[in-house]
Amino acid sequence: MTNLKGKWALITGASRGLGEQIAIFMAKQGCNLILHSRKVQNTEKVLAEVKALGVEAFAVEAEMSDLNQVKAMLKQLDSHQIDIVFNNAAVQIAYRSEPFTTPPEDYTDSFIINTTAPMMICYHLIPKMIERGFGRVINTTSGIKDDPHQAGYSASKAALDKVTTDLATMTDGTDVIISLVDPGWCRTDLGGPNAFHAPEDAIPGMVIGAFVNDKKSGRLFSAQNFAGMELEEAVKKAEG
Repeated sequence: MTNLKGKWALITGASRGLGEQIAIFMAKQGCNLILHSRKVQNTEKVLAEVKALGVEAFAVEAEMSDLNQVKAMLKQLDSHQIDIVFNNAAVQIAYRSEPFTTPPEDYTDSFIINTTAPMMICYHLIPKMIERGFGRVINTTSGIKDDPHQAGYSASKAALDKVTTDLATMTDGTDVIISLVDPGWCRTDLGGPNAFHAPEDAIPGMVIGAFVNDKKSGRLFSAQNFAGMELEEAVKKAEG
């Protein structure tokens, strides 16, 4: 299992929900954190919590629907070494009770936030990881299928799956490991109050892609398959 103490992780969408859970868990492992949200004040609470756990941390902001803001955030981070990326931020535009009325904006808006922005982050940071010989990238996907009511969201996540697994062929067999993780249907702002799982159930599954140490890229981890497990046990299962 990879020891990440003292490494730096960027977590997008870190102000609440799954991003908050990831941040707290990673801080407990001694990982320093860069917490992203739309506005830096949104992460003040989480920032205080992780610093209280004894790690270094700071906040950055970018509206993921504005790719110029994403570029500006990445430029701001150019002077900082980032070892791990959790592309967690996402949006579910709408649930369309009448799928045949789905507007094109459901697709364009979903793809910008859920596919284009995270891949911009990947393209910017992975070459530096390759140069250093170490890195972990975990892109959050969705297990939604057979549901035309959420077409824009599910299509954008399917596209993220495709570009992630394609990109993973460039690092497979190295210590830059690129993975996908499906958190399951969780009771977050995105998942809604009727979801099956509490956000806490997605841990440690959401983070095992950062800890695996077998040089295998392109895998999809289903977080709920690791619910309730200790980290070392979960990583051993993931590598197996």
